[in-house]
Amino acid sequence: MDYKKTKASNTTITRNMAELEEGTGSLYETIAIVAKRADQIETDLKKELDAKLEEFASANDNLEEIFENREQIEISRYYERLPNPALIALEEFLDKQIYYRRPNEEAV
Repeated sequence: MDYKKTKASNTTITRNMAELEEGTGSLYETIAIVAKRADQIETDLKKELDAKLEEFASANDNLEEIFENREQIEISRYYERLPNPALIALEEFLDKQIYYRRPNEEAV
């Protein structure tokens, strides 16, 4: 999924707890699902950022090159401005874009 095109807010929004319980029947289960998804999103974003910053890595960087690399700074700032992975995951959950299952329940 392209996390850059998400409509998740960059700031925290007050949520209706009944709306969060709606999909699972339990607020705690909802939080667990969203937390696991947020971990996945964070890992994906970290890998993507590391791959982009790896292009700028060299064995003989001096201090001046590190501080003056504008492209690297712009890439880092772009990723810092993205919404928090937990906010992206919560938005996905509310839009019913997250697939989850309960392994303890029998298949019908």
